[in-house]
Amino acid sequence: MHGKQRNGRKRVRPFATVAALTAAVLLGQTAVTACDGPPAVQHGARPKAPRPSPSPTPAWDRSPASIAAVGDSITRGFDVCSLLADCPEASWATGTDTGVRSLAQRLLGAAAGDRSWNHASSGARMADLPAQMTAAAARRPELVTVMVGANDACRDSPDLMTPVKEFTASFESAMRALRRTAPKAQVYVSSIPDLKRLWSTGRVNPLGREVWKLGICASMLGDAEDLGEAAGQRRDRVYERVVAYNEALEDVCAKDQRCRYDGGAVFDYRFTGEQLSPWDWFHPGKDGQRRLAEIAYRQVTAAEPPA
Repeated sequence: MHGKQRNGRKRVRPFATVAALTAAVLLGQTAVTACDGPPAVQHGARPKAPRPSPSPTPAWDRSPASIAAVGDSITRGFDVCSLLADCPEASWATGTDTGVRSLAQRLLGAAAGDRSWNHASSGARMADLPAQMTAAAARRPELVTVMVGANDACRDSPDLMTPVKEFTASFESAMRALRRTAPKAQVYVSSIPDLKRLWSTGRVNPLGREVWKLGICASMLGDAEDLGEAAGQRRDRVYERVVAYNEALEDVCAKDQRCRYDGGAVFDYRFTGEQLSPWDWFHPGKDGQRRLAEIAYRQVTAAEPPA
């Protein structure tokens, strides 16, 4: 029990103090007298250290003034404008094509051409991301967009897919590379598209099936008309690996206060043949790039990250 303080208050009478001490002894506790000092500490107990104040989470800037993009052929606009060629002007992230209305155009307006940079590379896998992120960080962008991982799953066979552990380690390395030079840059991470939906959408198109025979994403799209058990199991392996990659993207992003994962929005998008390139029925066409830009813009400008 604590006695009353002396500051302007009536002093405690001696018999009241004795009574308090007696009660405390009967309860096996150390009494606290009416003095100016701090309360006594129980025998054997250690005073608790004050808890440090948690660092406030940085507010997400919904209108960044500059953008750098990293990733693979999707972000380079491959096969959007012509066969077997990049078309960065049609990129969902940094393109200048008004028919796409890239994320950069939606956020930066007329300044998009001067304040956005595309460091993605067609054919890139996650292992290539640290070098891309280093180049992007040198620009000191306020926002970095990331879309990569489809090529880690799209191999000649499922056995050649990038192990999840290596995929995760490369993404962590890429984030460290960014933070060394651009510690305050925000990062928007897109999920990897659903490659199994790509197969189910394109396999009914004769042209798509013929193009796929050239070896495009053979782990998923090879023998597109084969509905046998072995082919189904092969596709399921690729599907499950993409799901695991997306979980890795989400987990690594969650450890960085300035990173926002799309919550699986791109993976869940129910695209049709209208969103695919007429050249290869694999990469997004102009309409597909526009849909990716719409998704990214909603995610970047949302008041809160996806639940």
